[in-house]
Amino acid sequence: MNTRQIVLAERPKGAPTTDTFRFETTTLPPLQPGEVLLQGKYYSVDPYMRGRMNDRRSYIAPFRMDQPMEGAVVAEVLQSKSDRLSTGDLVTGMLPWREKMVVKAVGLLKTDTSLAPASYYLGLLGIPGLTAYFGMMDIGKPKAGETVVISGAAGAVGLVAGQIGKIHGCRVIGIAGSDKKTDILVDEFGFDGAINYKTTKDMRKAVAELCPDGVDIYFDNVGGDISDAVISNINFHGRIPLCGQIALYNAQGIPTGPRMYPVLLTRSVLLQGFIIRNFPDRFPEGIKQLSAWLKEGKMKFTETIVEGFDQIPQALLGLFTGENTGKMVVKA
Repeated sequence: MNTRQIVLAERPKGAPTTDTFRFETTTLPPLQPGEVLLQGKYYSVDPYMRGRMNDRRSYIAPFRMDQPMEGAVVAEVLQSKSDRLSTGDLVTGMLPWREKMVVKAVGLLKTDTSLAPASYYLGLLGIPGLTAYFGMMDIGKPKAGETVVISGAAGAVGLVAGQIGKIHGCRVIGIAGSDKKTDILVDEFGFDGAINYKTTKDMRKAVAELCPDGVDIYFDNVGGDISDAVISNINFHGRIPLCGQIALYNAQGIPTGPRMYPVLLTRSVLLQGFIIRNFPDRFPEGIKQLSAWLKEGKMKFTETIVEGFDQIPQALLGLFTGENTGKMVVKA
């Protein structure tokens, strides 16, 4: 059986382009015991994928040249030689960017669409939602009356992190890249205020005005100048869950800026980087709590869904220009 796949064609210098990827046709191997034949339904694109395009050591192996890209995928079982899965089951797993694929059933998780739509397992009930949950709960430790600032607030992680702050009685301020997004944060997701960083000339002043009592928790998704501005307003014993640095992912050198370590030192601030792989044994806990908040009406979610397997590369590139609100998902 033949199927199409998307491979890494080059390691980009700076921002990736459509030339970074290549479409190919490949032949799938026969199904072996313990394996399943899958049809991809929803494909996740995520900022961390940019780092995997570099040939350097990190918390996860780099993508291999001329081999399929991979990421979180919701897929349907077309054929099964596994006792664990049956034809028609929906599953989620880290899978190659192929239209159809033969993989081992071990490691695939059944997708319970009674809790939420299937695509939510790539967002709210997937890696982004769990990232927000563990970052806020384990590092941020929100308390009623505190002030939380979220950068990249209109993205898949930021939306969930901000709502967790609200659930715990915090005042939550979001930072995003358009007036449309800042309006959505306030009007639809209950944020107490929002800043459009693209039209704000003095970010440090803007944060200070919206956070007159300072910042207790800064959930950092972007880094760069925005983080410099927020950290300058951080409170004594503030906490910074360091989740992402998307503003720096395409930098070809090492950007410099204000050295914030004196602020962290003199205000006894906790800054902790983390990745979702730190919490594998607690995924059920996170999914249970997030789905409970969703059912109770305390948590909302939104997606930017792009149609067509051919559009996966373009959807990934769109993350770096802010084309998504909520989770960016490609529906095959």
